[in-house]
Amino acid sequence: MKRLILASVAALATVTTIGAANAADIARRQPIPMTAPAYYAPYNWTGFYVGINGGGGWGSSEWSSLVGSTGSFDVSGGLVGGTIGYNWQLGQWVFGLEGDIDWSDIHGSTSSGVCIGTSCETRNNWLGTGRARIGYAFDRFLPYVTGGVAFGDVKASVAGFGSTTDTNAGWTLGGGIEAAIAGPWTAKIEYLYVDLGNTSCSGCVLSTNVNFHTNIVRGGINYRF
Repeated sequence: MKRLILASVAALATVTTIGAANAADIARRQPIPMTAPAYYAPYNWTGFYVGINGGGGWGSSEWSSLVGSTGSFDVSGGLVGGTIGYNWQLGQWVFGLEGDIDWSDIHGSTSSGVCIGTSCETRNNWLGTGRARIGYAFDRFLPYVTGGVAFGDVKASVAGFGSTTDTNAGWTLGGGIEAAIAGPWTAKIEYLYVDLGNTSCSGCVLSTNVNFHTNIVRGGINYRF
């Protein structure tokens, strides 16, 4: 009887040891649970937006008549205004339409050529554009090219004689980069070349053609809906 009890105890100890070893081996073989990475939705540029913009312009103007020309002279000044637009995003390509209207103080004067003995000034008081935009989105960054129509006033004046102001339509071409900064807010910086063509200064001493071209660099803040 004593031998039977001892044999039973030994067998139980052996089974227990083997079971513990197997359990430890199973525990070692259990796969480590993997945590799924957080889903990050890419930024979507589709939708309406409104904003403000401001910057500066520099360029040239020239007065010419039957008796001669002033040659090209510099014009420069600041501008500030509002923007409205809409984007469509297809894959990484972004297509948009944008319009803006700015108060402008781009102007310059000369006393050379046909303006000798007096001062001739070319001034732009307001400037607007209607443009298409095509960009390629790198998530929250959008470099783009843009172009379309430009319109604004061209005021030509001669000191002591008079002035003429016409609203001209021309063209614009440029590019920029826009970035999403927080929530619905984006910021941009862009360059535009603007050509408003020619106007006739009927209030000058002689009938004179006046042209206006400017380069614009401006920044902007937009709110997307």
